[in-house]
Amino acid sequence: MADLKITLIKSAAHRLPKQRAIVKSLGLNRVSSSVVKPDNAATRGAIFLIAHLIAVEEVK
Repeated sequence: MADLKITLIKSAAHRLPKQRAIVKSLGLNRVSSSVVKPDNAATRGAIFLIAHLIAVEEVK
């Protein structure tokens, strides 16, 4: 199974509290910070809710 590299490209400041919580739970702290997460339904659901703030790449 592949992993997803998630990079925060826009700030989560002044966003809805739910969106800020998702960004924090993914482990993204600052703009341009990246994390690698497994490609599963939970991660995909979180990505869908904050898609306008992040960039996603598939890594193997």
